[in-house]
Amino acid sequence: MSDNYDPYNNGNYNDRNGQSDNYGGYPQNDQGVRKGNEYSYESSSFDQSYEYSSDRSAHQKKQGSHRVLKAVVCLLLLTGVGAGSVQAYKFLNETKKELAEYTGESSKSKAESKTKTQDKTETESEAENLQAETDSNEELPSLIQLASRSDAKPLPDIVEEIMPSVVGVSSTFEYEYSQPSFSMWGWNTTPQTQQAKATGTGFIITDDGYIVTNAHVIYDESEYNAGLAIEVSVLFSDETEHEAKIIAYDKETDIAVLKVNEKGLTPAILGDSDELRVGELVIAVGNPLGFDLFGSVTSGIVSALNRQISINEKNMTLIQTDAAINNGNSGGPLLNSCGQVIGINSAKMSSNYGSASVEGLGFAIPMKEAKVIIDDLINYNYVKGRPQIGISTVDVNESYSRYLNIPMGVYVRTVEEGSAAEQAGILEGDIIIGIENEPITTIDELTAIKNKFKAGDTIKLTLSRNGTDVDVNVKLQEERNPLETKDENPLEKDPDISNN
Repeated sequence: MSDNYDPYNNGNYNDRNGQSDNYGGYPQNDQGVRKGNEYSYESSSFDQSYEYSSDRSAHQKKQGSHRVLKAVVCLLLLTGVGAGSVQAYKFLNETKKELAEYTGESSKSKAESKTKTQDKTETESEAENLQAETDSNEELPSLIQLASRSDAKPLPDIVEEIMPSVVGVSSTFEYEYSQPSFSMWGWNTTPQTQQAKATGTGFIITDDGYIVTNAHVIYDESEYNAGLAIEVSVLFSDETEHEAKIIAYDKETDIAVLKVNEKGLTPAILGDSDELRVGELVIAVGNPLGFDLFGSVTSGIVSALNRQISINEKNMTLIQTDAAINNGNSGGPLLNSCGQVIGINSAKMSSNYGSASVEGLGFAIPMKEAKVIIDDLINYNYVKGRPQIGISTVDVNESYSRYLNIPMGVYVRTVEEGSAAEQAGILEGDIIIGIENEPITTIDELTAIKNKFKAGDTIKLTLSRNGTDVDVNVKLQEERNPLETKDENPLEKDPDISNN
């Protein structure tokens, strides 16, 4: 059916001969047209002409027949038109209904298709976003990964490798204290001797038993002034304990070397602390608060490099880290993310300011500087090339200065025999108040300037002797093994005495 079909113009039908009739539905008044003695009728079904003869009766008879025929034809036409109109109306309504249903279904189908397309697009978009987010999360590195080197190892592997090299160090100290007693002669003070133990950490550096730890682990400079430990033992990760010998120690750098008579040990791998960067991952291993927490592992980052810190009145250049370093961790290894020892844990600083507590301040001796000291201690039992004056000293602080009416400075307690100080004429009781025309009041200030020179150099010291200032020239000597020159008399030990 043509899209231009007009249901109200249903006269456009073709007859059997293919001729088009122009019937419009009902006969019109001008359908009969007279042409002379002839009439011509046009209808939807016929196209014929009728002629009259001169015979009247025949003519009337024919005329009557014609009228009947006309009536029948009209009736048929009316019936056909009515039926056609009914069929056309019915067809029209059904067509409209079908068109409406088709249009509705088409619109519904298009809407559903559009909705499905939108839903699919939204679903695909959500899926893509979820996948992108998942990929993003998968690609986003962790803090440990960000802080690790490109050649880093997994932390469990690092711990597994270093643990056989970590040891616990137990030192036994003997110190003296005064016990007041009363007798018939009154009150008197009797010196008493007592022992105490302290623990720390160390790590193996050779397979034949050399172990590194902190000097303060085996040499006490606390208020008890116990000095060098009288006995040292080490505990291995397999829980076996071995007696250790003190090979040498250097209080200035807080490094000591021990030795056990064992073979086939697992040495730690030493790294280069100069390669460290601020923010890099580091791992600390030690025995905080004693051997009950043997082999505790903590991690953090390098907070700063080349920190100038004063510990036990000694200025040190250290690595700062926020890895937890507590009492007992001293002497343990500080590792990089490759499992190499890049520092020796030396101290943890915690200060209270009112009710606030400062944490996360750990320090370690850089391994590159420590390696030079360790090699000298193993090979020579002292640090080669370091200049030494050859005196033991104590600081004269402001209180002593006012009380004794003497200038602030470095008081000379003893002068070593054959030392640079003896050769220069320095006497016990002298107070060093200057070096190289620089005024000083503490041993740290004296040492800092002295260490700018090397053995064999000559320096000028300004002394206060019996209220008079005296200048002397001292030719520095190489530092010797403190174990060979240490004070054997415990009664003369003083917590503020230093050797230079």
